[in-house]
Amino acid sequence: MAPLRLRVEGQTFRDAKDREVTLRGINVAGDAKFPTHPDLPSHKSDQFYDGDDVSFVGRPFSLEEAYVHFSRLKRWGYSLMRYVFTWEAIEHAGPGKYDEEWIHHTIQVLRLAKDYGFYVFMDPHQDVWSRFTGGSGAPMWTIYAVGLNPRAFPSTEAAWVHNTYPDPAEYPKMIWATNYTRLACQVIFTMFFAGKEFAPKAIIDGKNIQDYLQDHFVAACRHLALRIQEAQDLENDVVIGWESVNEPNRGLVGFEDISVIPSEQKLQKGPSPTAWQAILLGSGRSCEMDTWDFGGLGPYKSGSTLVDPKGEMAWLPADYDDSRYGWKRDPGWKLGECIWAQHGIWDPSTDTLLKKDYFARDPESGRKIDYEYFTNTWFMSYYRRHREAIISVYPDSIMFCQPPVMEVPPSLKGTKDDDPNMVFSPHFYDGVTLMMKKWNRYWNVDVFGILRGRYLSPAFAIKVGETAIRNCFRDQLAAIRREGQDYMGKHPCVFTEIGIPYDMDDKYAYKTGDYSSQSSAMDANHFALEGCGANGYALWVYAATNNHEWGDLWNGEDLSIFSVDDKALPLSPTSTSQDQKTPSVSSTSIDRSSPNFSESRSNNNSPVSPRDLKKTLSTPSLLLQQSNTPAELGSNPGYRAAEAYVRPSPIATVGNVLSSGFDLRGCVFTMSLECKDAAVEDTPTEVFLPEYHFPRDKLNVEVSSGKWAIDVDDTYGGMMQRLRWWHDQGKQSLKVQGVKKRQGTSLGQEEESPGYLEQCRQGGCALM
Repeated sequence: MAPLRLRVEGQTFRDAKDREVTLRGINVAGDAKFPTHPDLPSHKSDQFYDGDDVSFVGRPFSLEEAYVHFSRLKRWGYSLMRYVFTWEAIEHAGPGKYDEEWIHHTIQVLRLAKDYGFYVFMDPHQDVWSRFTGGSGAPMWTIYAVGLNPRAFPSTEAAWVHNTYPDPAEYPKMIWATNYTRLACQVIFTMFFAGKEFAPKAIIDGKNIQDYLQDHFVAACRHLALRIQEAQDLENDVVIGWESVNEPNRGLVGFEDISVIPSEQKLQKGPSPTAWQAILLGSGRSCEMDTWDFGGLGPYKSGSTLVDPKGEMAWLPADYDDSRYGWKRDPGWKLGECIWAQHGIWDPSTDTLLKKDYFARDPESGRKIDYEYFTNTWFMSYYRRHREAIISVYPDSIMFCQPPVMEVPPSLKGTKDDDPNMVFSPHFYDGVTLMMKKWNRYWNVDVFGILRGRYLSPAFAIKVGETAIRNCFRDQLAAIRREGQDYMGKHPCVFTEIGIPYDMDDKYAYKTGDYSSQSSAMDANHFALEGCGANGYALWVYAATNNHEWGDLWNGEDLSIFSVDDKALPLSPTSTSQDQKTPSVSSTSIDRSSPNFSESRSNNNSPVSPRDLKKTLSTPSLLLQQSNTPAELGSNPGYRAAEAYVRPSPIATVGNVLSSGFDLRGCVFTMSLECKDAAVEDTPTEVFLPEYHFPRDKLNVEVSSGKWAIDVDDTYGGMMQRLRWWHDQGKQSLKVQGVKKRQGTSLGQEEESPGYLEQCRQGGCALM
């Protein structure tokens, strides 16, 4: 049997040549959250509730366009794709009805990804459960299965849905995430993970709703895995793993008192109901509640408001035709009545709360529930079911385990769940920048430290100055990685989501072309990733249809590193031509004995292959892509801070990586490693060196031993510039100096930013 293309070995990834692989990845694609037919980004309402009759064929992009997108991502140095798909894409027509056309399209896209040499792991994505509860993920029929009426969500505020918001352009930024704290998500996630314990009357087709939903979701993922395996040329070659589920949430499980907002609930924005108020709203009662906003120091109470559904209920009416999807609901589960009233939590005749601590203890054991208990009990029960389904098809699959975001990981170390093929896959976002949509270079907060109780007061968690902020990001990521090892065992850590908003400062960059804030924020995040000891990451996100007006076309988010309204980064730092050809010069070190090197240069006219020509000509429309973005947001395109994310990185390392990092301001890449055996001719250490930062006629390389060569790798059609290094055994180091330039400005400006003293000399700065 041939060796696996990628395997897990302890805390590292190894390739077939036993080199350590560093996974530099991207989420593909944000557009996969909504259908193509009808084309329904979240700001459109037409046909929104026709959720059964949709198609996701063409996501993440069409086959005709895939060549351009994959070539671009490969040239930018990405080796890993987190392949975003939703349950809705597979099973939107009804329970057990799979969209084989979409599956066929997915297999074709994966085959093209194979041509470009990507590693791919599959991400069954969800955000606040479904498009119909304000996010993405599950099909519409699941909303009806739990007894809810999605058409009543606007009046009851059971969910804030962009598609149904009166003025989509004014939809409050990041309010979609608060849907986790509103009725629809609280009901659904409680049922999905712990319905047997907390909603025992919710029986459908003879199963508790927990088993009904999990069985269908897991079966849909397994069906896709089976179809990919039946393709015969994708398993383990391109599709190397599966993630459990994106950002799981506990719903109401563990709430000590549903009449108050839990102290651990950090996100509040807009009208902010307690779980009890959400229950009353869902049953048509009016409630006065606090409103919250997000300011410079985090969430703050901004006032109060009265929400009045005027008697409309979020639950399906008693006369609803429940035969629509062919299931049989148990007579003990009554439509037209709140499921929690049916379980004695409250009395609808008097609106009296009877059991405020109903969700506080495990009904089976009587143990008090905290988030850690939820993760170890109900999340892990789901994870085992999902894992077994995947490995029944893919025995060698790498399993990316993603526990609830920023919560303590499950205690798996030394247990039967301590799977050697498991990867810890946490998420991290700089919440201050994400919520404020502004890069604050003056202060930030150690959020992870606050969550873990490391400060006597949150005031001590404030970090002042850009250097302290960058170090704080790095230290938070390192602490998350170490915590994963402490609880889950010695496994690789890959941050499968991390990113920045591009529409900072009221879209200032789109009006001016100045992306310096975005560049600083993106560089700070990558500095953290490179310094935390993780084995890789998948940046959020690549969205093929992003534009300056609507961003990622989903809930007002704008995190895509690509936009149709911005320019593509050219290969050379001194040219603005998008069609600049690859430089023909090749650089090689020839002194095998010197600890440093000498340089020789030769012409290397790479031929154009028919395959490359075909790929280039097959998508001419992408070179002339037009946008309908208003002129004030599209007349000054920039390079979208690409200099901060198109950065050097180890690809495959002989031995083990000790450290690596890129100083963007100084344009210096450094790396150290340790190996037992010297690199041999067909197995060198390989490093991605983007030509934008490191044009071959303007770089300087220092190595501790051996020889090196720089060339353009077109093995997979992506035109990646790489450095290959044949070094001795033991501890070794590498340093590459590229072309310094100012961040976030037009290309060709290679001068350094003036220092503080120089700014004072130039501008007459007053010293105090």
